[in-house]
This record gives sequence, C-alpha cells and structure tokens, in this order.
Amino acid sequence: MKKKGRKGLFFLWFLGFWLGFVSPFQVSAAFKLPPPEKIILSNGLTIFYLKNPELPLVSFRLLVAGAGHTSEPSGLDGLANLTADLLLKGAGKLSAEEIAEAIDFMGASFDLSASEEFVSGSGECLSEHFPRWLQIAAACLTSPWFKEEEFKKEQARRIDTIKAIKDNPAQAVRYYFLKAYFGEHPLGHVAVGTENSLAKIRVEDVKTFYSRFYRPERTLLAVVGNIEKEKLLELLQSSWGQWKAAPGTIPAIKVASLPLPSGKKILLVDKPDATQAYFVLGSPGFKMGDEISAPANVMNTLWGGRFTSWLNTELRIKRGLTYGARSSFQSWKPGGLFTASSYTKNEQLGQMLEITLNLLQKARQEGFSSEEVESARNYILGQFPPTLETNGSKASAYLRLAFYGLGFDYYDRYLARVEKIAAKEIKEAATRLLPESDFVLVVVGKASDVRQFLKKLGPIQEKKITDPGF
Repeated sequence: MKKKGRKGLFFLWFLGFWLGFVSPFQVSAAFKLPPPEKIILSNGLTIFYLKNPELPLVSFRLLVAGAGHTSEPSGLDGLANLTADLLLKGAGKLSAEEIAEAIDFMGASFDLSASEEFVSGSGECLSEHFPRWLQIAAACLTSPWFKEEEFKKEQARRIDTIKAIKDNPAQAVRYYFLKAYFGEHPLGHVAVGTENSLAKIRVEDVKTFYSRFYRPERTLLAVVGNIEKEKLLELLQSSWGQWKAAPGTIPAIKVASLPLPSGKKILLVDKPDATQAYFVLGSPGFKMGDEISAPANVMNTLWGGRFTSWLNTELRIKRGLTYGARSSFQSWKPGGLFTASSYTKNEQLGQMLEITLNLLQKARQEGFSSEEVESARNYILGQFPPTLETNGSKASAYLRLAFYGLGFDYYDRYLARVEKIAAKEIKEAATRLLPESDFVLVVVGKASDVRQFLKKLGPIQEKKITDPGF
C-alpha cells in the first residue's frame, strides 16, 4: 500500500474533482454573494458585471450552453472537448503559437473546456491588459480557424491520452463507470473520447458542431474586477458584439431523463498487472436545484463527504484498508448521481465492499443522531471556500447560478435551509438517495484476484482493459 500511496491520493483527488463536492455552493453563513449587473448585447449575448477596484485585476468567465458532451452525435465521443481545445489553436489573425505567446506576454491565462451541459472558459489578467485579452478571447470564440494540421495534432494527442488513462486504473475507473451507468444516454459520452470515436471524427465534424452550438444568444459572460462599466461596454461592443450566429435553425437543447438502475449491475474490468482494485458504486441522485439538496448534502457529509465520515472512518481510520474513501453527489438539469468510491489491495476488496454496503444499509435504517447532524450543519456553515472570495470564483458562480436558474440569492436560501435541518429529514434523504439493491458497481483490478468477491454480490460482466473503448 505504501508504494501505491501517491496513486491512491491522486485517485481520490481526481474522483472528488470529477464527481463534485459535498455541495457546489458551500459557504459560511456570513458570506453574501454580491449580485451582478446584467447586460444583454444586441446579438443576445448576456454579460454579468461586478466592479471590484481592490486590485488591478480583471477575471473573465464564459459559458456556452449546449456545447457540451450531451450534444455530441452518437459515436463521436470527445467531439465537444476537441472542439473547445481547437478554439485556441488559431483564430482571427493569430496562429496557435501567436495566441499562446500573446497570453503569456501579458502574464494572463485563458482556458476552455467542455463539461456535460456546456462549454466553460476562464481567464485572468491585469486591468491594463484586459482590452487586448478580451479581443483575443473574442476571436477564439467567434472566428476559429479549425485547421486540418492542428486538428490532426489534437486527435493524435488524445488517442495517446486514452492509452495513458488505461495504464492508470485510478483514472480509468471513472470512464468505465460512466459508460456502465449511463450506457447510450448522452451523459455516457466519454469526455476524452475513445479509440474508435476519435478515429471517426473529422475536422468537418468539428466545424459542424461549432456552427450548431456556438451561438451568441446561448453564451453567458461574467466580468468581475477593476474595470469601469462604460469601458467594458465599449470593449464588448467592438469584439463580442460583432459575433453573428451561423444561419440555420437553432437546435433545441434537451437531455432525456437519466436512466434508473434496476437491480445490481456489476462490471469487472480486468487489469492483470494491478495490485490494487479501484471501485465506484453509483445510484440516482437529484437534479440541480432540487429541494432535497440541503438535507442530502448534510447527509452525505456524515456518510462519506468528509474525513471523519462513516465511510472514511471505517475503511481508513479503523481498518487501514485504504488511504481514503468518499461519497458525493453530482447534479445536472435532468437529474443527478450519487457515488461512493475507494481502492484497496486486490485481496481486501471483498471486505471493503461488505463494509460499504453495510454502512449504506445502516444509514437508511437508522439515520444519524442529532449530535451528528449538528456537527455536519456546523461543518457546512463553517466552510468559507476560497473559491468564493476571488473575482474569478464570483464570476464562475454567476454563470452557474444563471445557467441553472437558481437565482443569485441561492447561497442565502441554501444556508438558511441547512441551519434548520433536523435528524428526521436527514434520515429521509438517506432512505431516498442511498442505494439498497439498485446500483451500478464498477471495479478495475486483477480479475483473478477480485472476481470471487464480486460473484457474491450477483452476476458480473467482465471486460479487459486492453479492449477498445470503456
């Protein structure tokens, strides 16, 4: 275990980052998110603005609704992320190298990435450089080149990335779980793509995806920092305001309801050289903004969301089976997901899974004590995430709250709800959300060592990690 410690810690960080946190909106009760000013340009692009003159910095965030993985055509997994990355590989009058050099020269940053429901972008720079920075960012989003040469470079790099992922079970288990849980549902699209899907994608597919989903009326911007509103409007009108959507019908953005597991679906991915087994167990969660969000997050804090949770206490602190274990919720517009995850030596997997399932049953049947609930409430209310103190984190919050229609007072309402939650409500959340017999369990490990443990839980499916896809 000691030799694998670094891998294990990376696994927990990676899954924690991917699957979400105890709550995406945890703040201290004293925190008040200042509401931004809303500006809408003539082309439909929406901006949220807040002046902060404390430092000579400006933070910028963007969100393009519908340009994420769920909009990819069937069989073209990875197209959304590939498109987002290629936006920085030549645009307007600048080549990929010139874009990178200009950003570096200003000491600035600019990144784009696709998530499930949207593409997001972020950037920071000194106030004096913001006009030039904004011009470059606008060019990348409004007039990308999509050159064949850059496309082929990215395509080849991603195929190599998939090989590296499969060499690391801590990463691979994430993708196998997504495919096993969501199947052909759009949320089952693999962000990085697969060997087969990447080989199918052509530069024409990237151009088509861009023209269909990158539109000003579906784009939200947030600007927070030391810049006057009048100057910002002038800059926006001369750059982003010139963005005209490609002609054609605007595609509807609607994702089907999430699949519901029926019975136990168990997938074993054989990695013959693995000395440790990694697992993710998942079941339905709740959609973004659901009323159960506050009690569910208090419950999850106790069950598996913090270091002193039931799950981590039993698996790590008491028994030393792992360096860590956690559970979390992730939510989208059409629904959500609950997951529990950890890793251990192959020969200890049976013990680990038995404890995990017993803890799920205990929470459903017994709930949590009033003292535990008070502790979790205080834990949540006492957190003051650094991510909500900076200009960039405020800008990100504005876009997220706007996209999900939660209102800029969501934090206040959420925390007020947390403060009043009783043990009875937490038990009700556990009963509704913690799985009993309907769940998906994915394990990546040495099949000859762990197969016996999984067969005790029910029929299993098997794959080889060397097989194409996930």
